Amino acid sequence: MSKRTKGGGATPATRALVAAGVEFTEHPYEHDPAAPSYGLEAAEAIGAPPERVFKTLLAQTDLPRDHGLLVGIVPVTGQLDLKALAAAVGAKKASMADPALGEKTTGYVVGGISPIGQKRSLTTVLDSSALEHATVFVSGGRRGLDLELLPSDLVAVTSATVAAIAKD
Repeated sequence: MSKRTKGGGATPATRALVAAGVEFTEHPYEHDPAAPSYGLEAAEAIGAPPERVFKTLLAQTDLPRDHGLLVGIVPVTGQLDLKALAAAVGAKKASMADPALGEKTTGYVVGGISPIGQKRSLTTVLDSSALEHATVFVSGGRRGLDLELLPSDLVAVTSATVAAIAKD
């Protein structure tokens, strides 16, 4: 894998990876605003197995840090298990965060929220299934761009905790 740009310009996510010395590959694609699932659209458009494409979701907990906001990264083929996410960070409960708050906090738009290079570093939990793959894909910080990188690099660059937080 190498650092490659195939047009579209840098995003905070790609700049963060370059600054951290992390190797990654950009996979741009033509985004369809009518797509019912951004993640499954990305998997199909870039020709990647959907279980290797991960979505970034923001949740709110009862924890005091970061106004209770945290990031859950799960395969696009599943859903975020909010109880498992809360347990992974020592919270009593978790719920999905308001999308507008997610956009304001991360600096990204829904459908293009990357777990990397967010405006504010939030507590992050990566589903343990990511470690089963040689590489994984995450949003590159805009709709129509996915980044492929090693799961271990994703953990390192986001300071993520790894836990089973996805459900089918």
